[in-house]
Amino acid sequence: SELIKPYLGSKYKLTEVPKSLIFYMSKHSGPVNEIQWCPVREQSHMLLSASMDKTVKVWDAVDTGCCLKTYSCHSSAVRAARWSSCGRQILSGGFDSMLHLTDVETGKQIFSSKNEFRISVLKFHPTESNIFICGGFSPEVKAWDIRTSKVLRVYKAAVQQTLDILFLPEGREFLTSTDAVSRDSADRTIIAWDFQSAAKISNQIFHERYTCPSLTLHPKDSVFVAQTNGNYMALFSAQRPYRINKKKRYEGHKVEGFAVRCEFSPDGTLLVTGSSDGKVFFYNYHTARIIRTLSAHKEACVSAIFHPVLPSLLATCDWAGEIKIWQ
Repeated sequence: SELIKPYLGSKYKLTEVPKSLIFYMSKHSGPVNEIQWCPVREQSHMLLSASMDKTVKVWDAVDTGCCLKTYSCHSSAVRAARWSSCGRQILSGGFDSMLHLTDVETGKQIFSSKNEFRISVLKFHPTESNIFICGGFSPEVKAWDIRTSKVLRVYKAAVQQTLDILFLPEGREFLTSTDAVSRDSADRTIIAWDFQSAAKISNQIFHERYTCPSLTLHPKDSVFVAQTNGNYMALFSAQRPYRINKKKRYEGHKVEGFAVRCEFSPDGTLLVTGSSDGKVFFYNYHTARIIRTLSAHKEACVSAIFHPVLPSLLATCDWAGEIKIWQ
């Protein structure tokens, strides 16, 4: 992309809140569950989307706003899709319990496997590019190795479902958020795991009676944020014992049962989240104040993500199947 080239050699500039709509991309016939910019800087004009309409799409979301390719390897809703670190493959999983690793150019499956449960979240290991973790409608979370097409390790929690997975820096530990909230207890809502031994490090991290549909790591500070169904985001230390910061709560947006994702801007100054009323909320990370809201969608906005290279370029998606690009 000619638009990205001038930014490749330079340091990421300060993120500003986008003001205007650049592209309105509407080719999905069902809710969009996940969007992700290609992690390879030179190819970061490409945006990946996974939808309830059983497809995964790749878009040129910087230059043209056009859909470049549609992948239809799933027979049911696609809940999770992730770029491989090299940007040449897409890992996807969904309600058909299938895992597919697809070659971006040819559309052929490099790896396919039937999982034992419906998949709702996939995350690649941050340093071992052939390993990913898969979670969904099961008490178990599994680590897979693409090279052998086999399960490496199983992490067992007494829960019904895994909502999100977050690797901590270096990938030695990871967190899972679960729907283990009961009337009298909220332990196990967020669980910390040792990646190698599969041992639980802690299940006493979050004590409120809310599930957390999304977890996100700060790009610079040793903290992470959990989106909660209590209509606020909570801030935690990313070091053991992962204490909550009781002085900071990011509130004002609505979650209301949607898997609304949140994310930091690449410079770490802003925390952005969708909202079930279709808005996007921009919070000052340090003060927890709302800087601005953007009336982005008519239906629930489930994700808003900043571009990794271009400052202030934002992609959003919603429950009506629309994707929008803002600047």
